[in-house]
Amino acid sequence: MLSYMRKNAFFTILMVLFFVSSAMAQSAKEPETDPVILNRIDQWQDLKFGFMMHWGIYSQWGVVESWSICNEPWIDRKGAAYDQYKHDYFNLNRTFNPTQFHPDQMAAAAKEAGMKYVVFTTKHHDGFCMFNSNETDYSCAGADCPYSRTAQPDITKGIVDAFRAQGFWTGLYFSKPDWHNDDYWAHEWATPDRNVNYDINEHPDRWDRYKTFTHKQVYELTHNYGDIDILWLDGGWVRPEWSINDETRPWLGCYQRVQDVDMDKLVSIARSGNPDLIVVDRSVGGRYENYRTPEKEVPDSLLSYPWETCMTMGDSWSYVPNDHYKSTTQLIHILCDVVAKGGNLLLNVGPDAEGRLPQEALTRMKEIGSWMEVNGRAIYGTRPLYPYSKGGIRYTQSKDGKHRYAICLIAEPTKKATFELPFVVKGVKSLAGKSIKAGTKAGKSSTSLTLSAATPMEHAVVVEF
Repeated sequence: MLSYMRKNAFFTILMVLFFVSSAMAQSAKEPETDPVILNRIDQWQDLKFGFMMHWGIYSQWGVVESWSICNEPWIDRKGAAYDQYKHDYFNLNRTFNPTQFHPDQMAAAAKEAGMKYVVFTTKHHDGFCMFNSNETDYSCAGADCPYSRTAQPDITKGIVDAFRAQGFWTGLYFSKPDWHNDDYWAHEWATPDRNVNYDINEHPDRWDRYKTFTHKQVYELTHNYGDIDILWLDGGWVRPEWSINDETRPWLGCYQRVQDVDMDKLVSIARSGNPDLIVVDRSVGGRYENYRTPEKEVPDSLLSYPWETCMTMGDSWSYVPNDHYKSTTQLIHILCDVVAKGGNLLLNVGPDAEGRLPQEALTRMKEIGSWMEVNGRAIYGTRPLYPYSKGGIRYTQSKDGKHRYAICLIAEPTKKATFELPFVVKGVKSLAGKSIKAGTKAGKSSTSLTLSAATPMEHAVVVEF
């Protein structure tokens, strides 16, 4: 239970912000215009490279995060009976005990990789909280979870403290839908799909309870862990009616129920005491989707708004034994492609049931970091430079426009490679120094660039021109 003083603080905020949220309601459809938030987004765009972790009780089975308990036709439970499967899954909290969880090691590995911010799954759709919540016992700190008996069972606190100590921005992923909460998936009715399983219009008190529960958990996440930088909200079928379109309407399932959790109030609560918090209400648009998050894809061209590609290092968001990891070269190419088009890359790795990052992922992170140590000037704090992405080259420039970079992508290790710049340059300089020679031959409207080295060049070579 919350203490008397904390209860009073929460409800005082609710009363004060009732009037604020009412005044803001008409502007929720419009993009953010607050200069404080816009400045913070600009600072976030300088970071370029972030680390995401999908981690929860599902890591014990090595299955997809949460979705296997959703009763939709595309879900594969390998023939298991749904009701028994869901029962057994929800009981995974009773065996979750990641005794090898060392957040300091995770943060150190991410820093070595050159990452600058972290987004951690505090709660996925299954409702299991990776933080100590006063609103539910279904958490890593709840009495039924063996990990609760460790000296410090709040996993989110461990993550935030460790990454903040390494200079990272901290971001918290939070699922708006909660399939474990009886006011979302009510026990009285079947759960035919991902959506709330009762008629909100017939049971408004129940939905109000759910909204209050959600707001209180957001309050905990944004007030119990210091100054959080990003609130990353998932579960885009929970959204206001004005935001529903042809693309998102099918997400509402068979009953097409509008599930509005009052984002005006939620964000006001989250930003109380933290007015420059970036909020990412994924796929909803409007005031509270401060930047967009294309999933597992890189846009074909420059976008007119702030964005971040969230990408898995392997095939899965969550830990899966023997996952197929992208090569270091592929990951560096994705990063360069994203940055050249004006985006950030949020690269995901799923820790295993013991709390360890897979060794193959750690190897990739170390190799990426070695490349970033040499070439980071062409990534951090940059902005796109025309023609952005052409042939085997990605173009960036410093924020002040004084430094221009051509990132030459190397598909396979080679001692010599030739590229063409679609404009004339007087000369170039390799960021790798004398270890890579860069020669140019100017034509009427383009420049031939030849790179050579005594040892094979890998991943990408950056030249300044």
